[in-house]
Amino acid sequence: MSEIDAKLLKPYEPGKTEEKVYRLWEESGFFNPDVCEEKGVTDKKAGHFSMVLPPPNVTGRLHMGHVLEHALQDTIVRFERMRGKRTLWLPGTDHAAIATQARFEKDLQKAEKKSRHDFSREDFFKMVSDFGLQNQKDMLSQMRLLGASLDWSRLAFTLDEKRELAVRTAFKKMYDEGLIYRGYRIVNWDPKGQTTISDDETVYEERKDKFYTLKYGPFEIGTARPETKFGDKYVVMHPDDKRYKKWKNGDKLTVEWINGPIEATVIKDPMIDMEFGTGVMTITPWHSHEDFALAEKYGLDKEQIIDKYGKLLPVAGEFAGMKIAEAREKIVEKLKNKGLLVSVDENYSHRVATAERTGGLIEPQIMEQWFINVTKPIPSRGNKTLKDLMYEPVKSGKIKVMPERFEKEYYHWIENLRDWCISRQIIYGHRIPVWYKGEKTRCEIDDVNEEGWTQDPDTLDTWFSSGLWTFSTLGWPEETADLKAYHPTSLINPGYEILFFWVARMIMMSQYLLGEIPFKTVYMHGIVRDSKGQKFSKSAKNGVEPEEVIKQYGTDALRMSMIVGVGPGSDLSFDIQKVKAYGKFANKMWNASRFVLEQTEGIDSENLPKMDEEDEKADEELAGLLKEITKDMEEYKLYLASEKLYEYFWHVFADVLIERSKKKIQEDKNADSARALILSHLTSLLKALHPFMPFVTEEIWSLIPGSVKGGGLPSAKLLMVEKWPI
Repeated sequence: MSEIDAKLLKPYEPGKTEEKVYRLWEESGFFNPDVCEEKGVTDKKAGHFSMVLPPPNVTGRLHMGHVLEHALQDTIVRFERMRGKRTLWLPGTDHAAIATQARFEKDLQKAEKKSRHDFSREDFFKMVSDFGLQNQKDMLSQMRLLGASLDWSRLAFTLDEKRELAVRTAFKKMYDEGLIYRGYRIVNWDPKGQTTISDDETVYEERKDKFYTLKYGPFEIGTARPETKFGDKYVVMHPDDKRYKKWKNGDKLTVEWINGPIEATVIKDPMIDMEFGTGVMTITPWHSHEDFALAEKYGLDKEQIIDKYGKLLPVAGEFAGMKIAEAREKIVEKLKNKGLLVSVDENYSHRVATAERTGGLIEPQIMEQWFINVTKPIPSRGNKTLKDLMYEPVKSGKIKVMPERFEKEYYHWIENLRDWCISRQIIYGHRIPVWYKGEKTRCEIDDVNEEGWTQDPDTLDTWFSSGLWTFSTLGWPEETADLKAYHPTSLINPGYEILFFWVARMIMMSQYLLGEIPFKTVYMHGIVRDSKGQKFSKSAKNGVEPEEVIKQYGTDALRMSMIVGVGPGSDLSFDIQKVKAYGKFANKMWNASRFVLEQTEGIDSENLPKMDEEDEKADEELAGLLKEITKDMEEYKLYLASEKLYEYFWHVFADVLIERSKKKIQEDKNADSARALILSHLTSLLKALHPFMPFVTEEIWSLIPGSVKGGGLPSAKLLMVEKWPI
C-alpha cells in the first residue's frame, strides 16, 4: 500500500491538515501578486483584481462576523487568482481610537484602579498602542487560521507611519481649501467618555420613561426631559395649525416658569408635527440637534443648561450642580407645586441616544470643535460639494451597491448629512496637525518643533483615517506602482451597518483627494446572529468562539456554513448543525477522492481515454454547470455557486457517477471511459470547490500523483494557483 493510499484510508482530519497547508501557501509566496507574476501564474490579458480587507478594530479578537467577511472575500480572491488575474488582497487593522482606548481604560481601572489621568499623554498613548498591537498580533494569527490568502507583505495599520503621513496630507489639503474648519456647533457629547462622537457612533435604545405634559402660559407642552427646560423661551407651532391661528410669528408673552416669570417668543415653523401631542413645543437650542437647527434658522439665543459632566448649571437656580437623574423628579415636584404639571404618562416609549463604546447617555452640546464642511463648493472639483462627490458615483452607476435596496438608504443619509465633527477629546489616535501660538494658527504635515507653538490636544475621528483606506494602503500620497496598478479597487465587502460610517466616507475621500472612485462594487454582507436571531453580545452570553468551532469541525466546514444560501445584505443565524453538515461534506469529498485515485492510478489527465456516449454527456453537463457557476462567481452570487457545487458533488458525482463507474469497472464494460470520467470530474470539481473549501481541496490535490495531474512528475504548483476549470 502506497503512502498516499494509507493517508486516504484515514478519515479527513482538518486539525492535522490546515496549519500545514497554510504554511505551504504562505511559503510559496503566491499570496503576493508580484510573485505570481514572476512565476508565470498570472495571465497579462486577464487584468487585475484588487480588494482591501475592511480593517478589524484592534480592541480584541475576531468574532463570527469576521469569519463571514473573511470567508466571502477569500472565496472571491481565490477565484480571481485562479483565473490568472494579478490579484491583490491587502490586509490591515484599524486602531479604532475610541473603542480601543475605552477598552484599555476599562481593563486598566479594573486591574490597577487607574485612569488616563494618572499618566502623561505620551506614556498613556504608548500603553494603549502596545495593547492594540498585541491584539493585532492575535488577530493576524486568527486570519491565518481562517485560510485568508492575504498578501502579508503589504500589511497596513491605520495608525502606522505611512498612514499617519496620509492622514496629515489629507487634513492639510482639506484645511487649506477651507473644507476643514474649527467652530461652535452642536455635537454629540458623551459625558461618560468625555468626548464627542459622530452621529454614526450613537446607538439608539428603546426605553420607557415618564412623559410630562406641562403648562406653558396658555399652551401645553410635552417633554421627557424637564431638566433641560430652564432656558426654553421660544414656543413653536405650525403656521397652518388652526388651533393657534390667533398667535403670530414673533409675538411675545410672559409666562410663569420653573424659576419664575419669563418672556416667551412665538415661532411659527412647518417643522412642527401638528399631530404629535398638542402641536406646540418649546425648544432647547443648546441640547437638541433639531432645536439648534431652528435657532440657527431664526437667529435665536442659545443657552447652556447642562455641563459636560452631566450636571445642571447656575441657570437652573436651586438645582445647580445636581446630576440629571438626581434633579429630574425634584424639578417635576416644583412644577407640580406651582400648578404647572398637567399630567404624567408613566409608560412613554422612546428612543434614547447612547454612546456605542461607553454606553453613556448622549448629551448634545454646543462646543468648539473641528468639522468637515460637506456643503461648501470645491473649486478644485468643479465647485461640487463633498455631498455631491459622495452622491454622484452611486447615482451614475460607476459604483454598484449590492443589494440595490441600500442605495435608497445611502441617498437619504447624504441628503440629511450635517457637517462632520472630526475632533475627539481622547489621547489615542491621530492627533490633529494644527499648532497655536497666541492668536496664530498653523496646519502642517510635519511636526512644528519651534518654541512657543503648541499642538491641538484633540485627536481625529477614526473614520477620517479609515476613509483613506483604499489608497493610503497602496502608498498614497506617493505616486506608487501599487496605486497605479490597483486603484480603484475592484470590490469592498463590509457589513451593511457601516455603509455610512465607512463606505460613504471612502467614496468622499477618494473622490476629493484622487478624483476617482475607491472601488467599483460594494457588496454589503449581513450580521451573524445566534440561532434565535439575536445579535451576539457579552451581556446575552450567546457568543461562539470561531476557534472552538474550527477545532471541532475544521475551517472549511465553518466557511461553507457562512456562504451557502446567504445572499448579499442578508443576516445569518449561526447554526452549529449547518457547520457539522459541511464537516461531513469534507469527509465525503475525501472518501470519493480515495475511490477515484485508487481506480485511476497511472492515468495521465492530459491524455485521458475516450469516453462513451453516456460519460461524454455527463462531462458536458459538468461543463455546463461550471459555466453557470463561473457566471455566478463573476456576479458575486457565492451563495448560489457554493450550493450548486455542494449539490452536484454529493448527489451527482458521488451518489450517481461514482456508483455507475464502480459498476462499469467491476463488469469491465467501458471501464476506461468510467475512469476518464471520474478523474476528469474530480480534478475539475476540486478546482471549483477550492475557493470555498481551500484546505481539504489543497490536501487532496497534494495526494494526486503527478502523472494524474499531468506532466509525469509531482506538480510544482499548488491548487491555489491552478487554472480555473473553464
